[in-house]
Amino acid sequence: MADEIAPRASTGEAVSRGESRTSYEDRDRVVEVLRVAAGDGRLTAEELDERVEAALTARTYNELAALVGDLPDVPGAAASAPAARPRELVRIDCQHGNANRQGRWTVPQRMEVRIRSGNVTLDFTDAEITSPALQIDAEIHHGNMNLVTKPGIVVNTDDLAIHGSNVKVGAVPGAAVPVMLRIDVAGQLHHSNLRVRPPRTPRRTFWQWLTRQPRLAALPPART
Repeated sequence: MADEIAPRASTGEAVSRGESRTSYEDRDRVVEVLRVAAGDGRLTAEELDERVEAALTARTYNELAALVGDLPDVPGAAASAPAARPRELVRIDCQHGNANRQGRWTVPQRMEVRIRSGNVTLDFTDAEITSPALQIDAEIHHGNMNLVTKPGIVVNTDDLAIHGSNVKVGAVPGAAVPVMLRIDVAGQLHHSNLRVRPPRTPRRTFWQWLTRQPRLAALPPART
Protein backbone atom coordinates (compact mmCIF):
# COMPACT_ATOMS: atom_id res chain seq x y z
CA MET A 1 0.00 0.00 0.00
CA ALA A 2 1.09 3.59 -0.63
CA ASP A 3 0.95 4.50 3.06
CA GLU A 4 3.30 1.73 4.13
CA ILE A 5 7.06 1.47 4.18
CA ALA A 6 9.51 -1.35 4.65
CA PRO A 7 8.74 -3.69 7.60
CA ARG A 8 10.53 -3.36 10.89
CA ALA A 9 13.51 -5.62 11.07
CA SER A 10 12.63 -6.82 14.59
CA THR A 11 8.97 -7.77 14.11
CA GLY A 12 8.33 -7.86 10.36
CA GLU A 13 5.22 -5.69 10.81
CA ALA A 14 4.52 -2.95 8.28
CA VAL A 15 4.94 0.56 9.64
CA SER A 16 2.55 3.31 8.52
CA ARG A 17 4.05 6.53 7.23
CA GLY A 18 2.62 8.46 10.17
CA GLU A 19 4.25 6.17 12.72
CA SER A 20 7.65 6.06 11.03
CA ARG A 21 10.57 7.86 12.62
CA THR A 22 11.39 11.47 11.78
CA SER A 23 14.78 12.88 10.88
CA TYR A 24 16.57 16.07 11.92
CA GLU A 25 15.53 17.63 8.60
CA ASP A 26 11.85 16.78 9.23
CA ARG A 27 11.95 18.42 12.66
CA ASP A 28 13.75 21.51 11.36
CA ARG A 29 11.17 21.90 8.58
CA VAL A 30 8.29 21.90 11.05
CA VAL A 31 10.10 24.34 13.34
CA GLU A 32 10.43 26.74 10.41
CA VAL A 33 6.70 26.38 9.65
CA LEU A 34 5.91 27.24 13.27
CA ARG A 35 8.14 30.30 13.23
CA VAL A 36 6.51 31.58 10.04
CA ALA A 37 3.06 31.02 11.57
CA ALA A 38 4.06 32.96 14.68
CA GLY A 39 5.34 35.80 12.51
CA ASP A 40 1.94 35.87 10.79
CA GLY A 41 0.20 36.15 14.15
CA ARG A 42 -1.27 32.64 14.10
CA LEU A 43 0.61 31.55 17.24
CA THR A 44 1.40 33.36 20.46
CA ALA A 45 4.94 33.43 21.82
CA GLU A 46 3.98 30.84 24.46
CA GLU A 47 2.43 28.54 21.86
CA LEU A 48 5.50 28.90 19.66
CA ASP A 49 7.85 27.93 22.50
CA GLU A 50 5.73 24.91 23.43
CA ARG A 51 5.39 23.65 19.87
CA VAL A 52 9.03 24.18 18.96
CA GLU A 53 10.09 22.20 22.02
CA ALA A 54 7.65 19.43 21.09
CA ALA A 55 8.85 19.44 17.46
CA LEU A 56 12.50 19.09 18.45
CA THR A 57 11.67 16.02 20.55
CA ALA A 58 9.09 14.46 18.21
CA ARG A 59 9.79 10.88 17.19
CA THR A 60 7.10 10.19 14.56
CA TYR A 61 5.47 12.00 11.65
CA ASN A 62 2.12 11.91 13.44
CA GLU A 63 3.60 13.88 16.34
CA LEU A 64 4.93 16.53 13.93
CA ALA A 65 1.67 16.70 11.97
CA ALA A 66 -0.29 17.36 15.18
CA LEU A 67 1.80 20.48 15.82
CA VAL A 68 0.89 22.15 12.50
CA GLY A 69 -2.48 20.57 11.73
CA ASP A 70 -4.44 23.69 12.77
CA LEU A 71 -2.37 26.07 10.63
CA PRO A 72 -4.16 26.74 7.31
CA ASP A 73 -2.33 26.89 4.00
CA VAL A 74 1.07 26.30 5.54
CA PRO A 75 3.58 24.27 3.47
CA GLY A 76 4.43 21.07 5.34
CA ALA A 77 1.38 21.30 7.63
CA ALA A 78 0.84 17.58 7.11
CA ALA A 79 4.30 16.23 7.70
CA SER A 80 3.41 12.82 6.32
CA ALA A 81 1.73 14.07 3.13
CA PRO A 82 3.62 14.38 -0.17
CA ALA A 83 4.39 17.88 -1.41
CA ALA A 84 1.92 19.37 -3.87
CA ARG A 85 2.97 19.33 -7.51
CA PRO A 86 3.81 22.75 -8.94
CA ARG A 87 1.43 24.17 -11.53
CA GLU A 88 2.63 24.01 -15.11
CA LEU A 89 1.09 27.38 -16.04
CA VAL A 90 0.30 30.46 -13.96
CA ARG A 91 -1.54 33.47 -15.42
CA ILE A 92 -1.36 37.00 -14.03
CA ASP A 93 -3.74 39.63 -15.41
CA CYS A 94 -3.05 43.00 -13.78
CA GLN A 95 -5.04 46.10 -14.72
CA HIS A 96 -4.60 49.42 -12.89
CA GLY A 97 -3.21 47.70 -9.80
CA ASN A 98 -0.33 45.75 -8.28
CA ALA A 99 0.40 42.02 -8.21
CA ASN A 100 3.25 40.42 -6.29
CA ARG A 101 4.75 36.97 -5.88
CA GLN A 102 7.02 37.12 -2.83
CA GLY A 103 8.29 34.93 -0.02
CA ARG A 104 7.90 31.16 -0.35
CA TRP A 105 6.03 30.53 -3.59
CA THR A 106 6.43 27.73 -6.08
CA VAL A 107 7.83 28.69 -9.48
CA PRO A 108 5.85 27.09 -12.33
CA GLN A 109 7.25 26.05 -15.69
CA ARG A 110 5.47 28.84 -17.56
CA MET A 111 3.82 32.16 -16.77
CA GLU A 112 1.58 34.41 -18.84
CA VAL A 113 1.72 38.01 -17.59
CA ARG A 114 -0.69 40.66 -18.91
CA ILE A 115 -0.32 44.20 -17.54
CA ARG A 116 -2.44 47.26 -18.34
CA SER A 117 -1.26 50.35 -16.42
CA GLY A 118 -0.25 48.16 -13.47
CA ASN A 119 2.78 46.75 -11.70
CA VAL A 120 3.87 43.14 -11.27
CA THR A 121 6.79 41.99 -9.09
CA LEU A 122 8.11 38.43 -9.16
CA ASP A 123 10.56 37.91 -6.30
CA PHE A 124 12.60 34.70 -6.68
CA THR A 125 14.76 35.27 -3.58
CA ASP A 126 12.95 32.71 -1.38
CA ALA A 127 10.88 30.99 -4.07
CA GLU A 128 10.78 27.21 -4.39
CA ILE A 129 12.43 26.32 -7.69
CA THR A 130 11.30 22.92 -9.01
CA SER A 131 12.33 23.24 -12.66
CA PRO A 132 15.55 24.47 -14.30
CA ALA A 133 13.70 26.79 -16.70
CA LEU A 134 10.82 29.28 -16.58
CA GLN A 135 9.17 30.75 -19.67
CA ILE A 136 7.47 34.12 -19.16
CA ASP A 137 5.17 35.32 -21.96
CA ALA A 138 4.58 39.02 -21.28
CA GLU A 139 2.29 41.60 -22.82
CA ILE A 140 2.72 44.91 -21.03
CA HIS A 141 1.05 48.22 -21.94
CA HIS A 142 1.95 51.29 -19.88
CA GLY A 143 3.03 49.13 -16.95
CA ASN A 144 6.02 47.78 -15.07
CA MET A 145 7.36 44.30 -14.37
CA ASN A 146 10.15 43.70 -11.84
CA LEU A 147 12.05 40.42 -11.51
CA VAL A 148 14.00 40.11 -8.25
CA THR A 149 16.72 37.49 -8.63
CA LYS A 150 19.71 36.05 -6.80
CA PRO A 151 22.98 34.30 -7.72
CA GLY A 152 22.22 31.19 -9.77
CA ILE A 153 19.31 32.76 -11.66
CA VAL A 154 19.88 34.10 -15.19
CA VAL A 155 17.39 36.09 -17.25
CA ASN A 156 17.22 36.26 -21.05
CA THR A 157 15.17 39.01 -22.73
CA ASP A 158 16.34 38.56 -26.34
CA ASP A 159 12.87 37.57 -27.55
CA LEU A 160 11.15 40.72 -26.29
CA ALA A 161 9.66 43.18 -28.79
CA ILE A 162 10.20 46.65 -27.33
CA HIS A 163 8.06 49.64 -28.37
CA GLY A 164 9.01 52.87 -26.61
CA SER A 165 9.98 50.88 -23.53
CA ASN A 166 12.96 50.26 -21.26
CA VAL A 167 14.58 46.97 -20.30
CA LYS A 168 17.26 46.89 -17.62
CA VAL A 169 18.95 43.69 -16.48
CA GLY A 170 21.13 44.43 -13.47
CA ALA A 171 24.06 42.29 -12.42
CA VAL A 172 23.54 40.11 -9.33
CA PRO A 173 26.44 40.52 -6.84
CA GLY A 174 28.33 37.54 -5.51
CA ALA A 175 30.70 34.87 -6.73
CA ALA A 176 29.75 32.76 -9.73
CA VAL A 177 27.50 29.86 -8.77
CA PRO A 178 25.89 27.08 -10.84
CA VAL A 179 22.75 28.13 -12.70
CA MET A 180 19.67 26.85 -10.85
CA LEU A 181 17.05 28.65 -12.94
CA ARG A 182 16.99 30.19 -16.41
CA ILE A 183 14.19 32.68 -17.05
CA ASP A 184 13.31 33.40 -20.69
CA VAL A 185 11.11 36.47 -21.15
CA ALA A 186 9.29 36.84 -24.48
CA GLY A 187 6.43 38.99 -25.71
CA GLN A 188 5.86 42.73 -26.17
CA LEU A 189 6.43 45.89 -24.16
CA HIS A 190 4.52 49.03 -25.15
CA HIS A 191 5.65 52.19 -23.32
CA SER A 192 6.53 50.05 -20.32
CA ASN A 193 9.46 49.03 -18.14
CA LEU A 194 11.04 45.68 -17.36
CA ARG A 195 13.66 45.60 -14.64
CA VAL A 196 15.73 42.67 -13.40
CA ARG A 197 17.49 43.39 -10.11
CA PRO A 198 18.85 41.80 -6.93
CA PRO A 199 17.01 42.22 -3.60
CA ARG A 200 17.18 45.63 -2.00
CA THR A 201 19.49 46.10 0.95
CA PRO A 202 17.39 46.06 4.16
CA ARG A 203 17.03 49.48 5.75
CA ARG A 204 18.64 50.09 9.10
CA THR A 205 16.47 50.90 12.06
CA PHE A 206 16.98 54.22 13.84
CA TRP A 207 18.88 52.44 16.62
CA GLN A 208 21.15 50.71 14.09
CA TRP A 209 21.82 54.05 12.42
CA LEU A 210 22.45 55.76 15.76
CA THR A 211 24.95 53.09 16.86
CA ARG A 212 26.54 53.05 13.39
CA GLN A 213 25.83 49.40 12.81
CA PRO A 214 26.59 48.28 9.23
CA ARG A 215 23.79 47.59 6.79
CA LEU A 216 22.67 43.99 6.46
CA ALA A 217 23.44 42.29 3.16
CA ALA A 218 20.48 41.78 0.86
CA LEU A 219 21.78 38.35 -0.06
CA PRO A 220 23.75 35.81 2.01
CA PRO A 221 27.36 35.24 0.99
CA ALA A 222 27.59 32.93 -2.00
CA ARG A 223 28.89 29.45 -1.30
CA THR A 224 32.13 28.50 -2.93
